[in-house]
Amino acid sequence: MNLISFITQKFCKALTQAFPAQPEINTDAIEITTATQEKFGHYQCNSAMKLTKILKIPPKTIAEQWIASLKLIDSQNPNPIFATLEVAGPGFINISLSTNFITENIKAMALSPSLSMQPNPKPLKIVIDFSAPNTAKEMHVGHLRSTIIGDSLARILRFMGHDVIRLNHIGDWGTQFGMLVHYIYSFHAEVLQSEDKTLTLAQLMHWYRESKKLFDTDEVFKKNAQLAVVQLQQGEPRARAIWEKICHISRIAYQQIYDLLDIELIERGESFHKDLLEPMVKKLDQLHLLQESEGAKCVLLDGFTNRDGNPLPLIIQKSDGGYNYATTDLAALEYRINVDKADWIIYVVDAGQSLHLNMVFACAKQAKIWDPAVVRVNHVAFGLVLGNDGKKFKTRSGDTERLIDLLNTGIQKAAQILQARNPNRPSVELYADAAILGINAIKYADLSCNRLQDYAFSYEKMLRFEGNTAAFLMYAFVRIQSIKRKAQKLVFEPSSIQQLQLSHPAEIALAFNLSQFAECLEEISNSLLPHRLTDYLYHLAEKFHVFFHHCPIIGTQEETSRLVLCEVTARVLQQGFSLLGLKTLEEM
Repeated sequence: MNLISFITQKFCKALTQAFPAQPEINTDAIEITTATQEKFGHYQCNSAMKLTKILKIPPKTIAEQWIASLKLIDSQNPNPIFATLEVAGPGFINISLSTNFITENIKAMALSPSLSMQPNPKPLKIVIDFSAPNTAKEMHVGHLRSTIIGDSLARILRFMGHDVIRLNHIGDWGTQFGMLVHYIYSFHAEVLQSEDKTLTLAQLMHWYRESKKLFDTDEVFKKNAQLAVVQLQQGEPRARAIWEKICHISRIAYQQIYDLLDIELIERGESFHKDLLEPMVKKLDQLHLLQESEGAKCVLLDGFTNRDGNPLPLIIQKSDGGYNYATTDLAALEYRINVDKADWIIYVVDAGQSLHLNMVFACAKQAKIWDPAVVRVNHVAFGLVLGNDGKKFKTRSGDTERLIDLLNTGIQKAAQILQARNPNRPSVELYADAAILGINAIKYADLSCNRLQDYAFSYEKMLRFEGNTAAFLMYAFVRIQSIKRKAQKLVFEPSSIQQLQLSHPAEIALAFNLSQFAECLEEISNSLLPHRLTDYLYHLAEKFHVFFHHCPIIGTQEETSRLVLCEVTARVLQQGFSLLGLKTLEEM
């Protein structure tokens, strides 16, 4: 149950009963928020101030009459919701929930496989575009953020009942392939005749660098490379064969990373939309949106200018006939709207692409491809991953860190920590657990930062067992598993759940925090900020440790009740981990 939504409904009903002669009151403006401090209760409502202009009476009077109506309605409930409703200051309403109401909510969560999450009455078709590496290039640390932020949002929105399509819009149809295709044909054509499986993405990267050198220094090579782009886009067999080889090798390398990160994606790269590019150019031309600039076909959009204040063109087709990123992105957007029937499209792309995407969205709107009133479109931007020097995270040699190396290093460091904690642990178990802890630590460290900000990457910090880290949260989960093993008692039988009683302040605080799980997810679905979930889980783990310290469990009269509370905590932690793309351990 989303407590904020539930309480808001009660406040709306009470408001209309308190002021029945005011039909123009907009109950949508009523806002319930979590109390800023525990001394103010559980929630607060500051909407009385907004209602003063409508009702023409002081906000404190509004709040007092509102509370009177709420108390009357609540008194008719067999299980009253509110313990106290108090007016503070000029008209703030402080809300404290009754312990019995919180208890019954925890019982409902314990009995529900979905932790009492309500079925979504209006599920949406959502397309999430994330990860999107460039074929023939290694995935690097910069791809980490898009991949795990997109995956987490996909998991959360699917858990909330939406139909989610996870798309990997791989860059496999651009100018760089002209360089690489022509280079391979000129110097390594034997790869087309060979089934040699030792050819790797690292080798392709080396060839790409060599082809770039020639492209920049050799005019003949440059001309032939540009021609190769057009040939590839037109389906010339030789160019197509080399390109398919490049894509295959890249796909194998990317899948190794996706397997480590436990990421599921549908590959639908730029090439998927290749047959839609020419029709897109024709459509824009028929709408008289295209203008020619130095042989290229462009769209000039209101509000987009360069540093000199001149119109900034969105290039649709280059002078050599080749298509640009904008062409593909427009075609992809149209496909997602018309074929996928998306209600909501989310682009998880770094903040540096904001201008490009805004121009694409503006062009799509002008071309009647996208109607913002019908389809929601969001750019989920994110900042950079930095090193300890405050600059882009790189290797000691100054190269961009390969993502596969970063992940393997995290696993190795996690193995060292686990081995130090338990030197006698079998190596097979050690590596399996290190793979979970290492990947969890890297993912959590990223997701726990506001995605709009840069963050400094540090293995040392992310693998700590204290503070807001994956290891700290995992320790709370592992501790609960240990308690259950010692108790040797199954507590999720209905008869056990009904024994739940809350009396100690630490029990009540933990139970209230558990009750906020649904509203946390609802808030994330609006803000698209996954760090709100990591914050929630961190505070939940803290509340559990306080409860564990103050409330003995095994062998006490409250044993069954407190085991139920432990079990609900474990289930919320485990579900939260899953929504972040993390796995759990039974012991550490």
